[in-house]
Amino acid sequence: MNNAHPRAVLDTSTVIQLPLLRDPAALPGEPLITAITLAELSVGPLVTDDAHEREIRQAHLQQAEADFDPLPFDDQAARVFGRVAASLRRSGRKSAARAYDALIAATALAHGLPVYTTNASDFDGIEDLQVVSVEVTRRPEV
Repeated sequence: MNNAHPRAVLDTSTVIQLPLLRDPAALPGEPLITAITLAELSVGPLVTDDAHEREIRQAHLQQAEADFDPLPFDDQAARVFGRVAASLRRSGRKSAARAYDALIAATALAHGLPVYTTNASDFDGIEDLQVVSVEVTRRPEV
């Protein structure tokens, strides 16, 4: 494997797009998720009226639950979240606009881990967070 980090947090976008990764070997040796990602994935099936989309979102949630033992959002992550929210504010972004991402970032920082994401701009303005961009292939045309 060509992974730069032995352990790292995958954000929600990366978990959803795992089957579309251009190079799965670019992932960390031990990919982790946070309880926040499970929370975000849990919302998905409940907020769509499209039955097919609900099934897809439910499958993502169930796969993540089966594949990962999530890092908790604990008291240490809560304290780090204060720093994350403050750095977002200093950069002109509001933490509420990217609440899930800010909570994922706080959990990663509390554990001293980088975040692997397919949407690096989601983490812009968060000081001290190491963000690794993961490339995905285009979805096949149906």
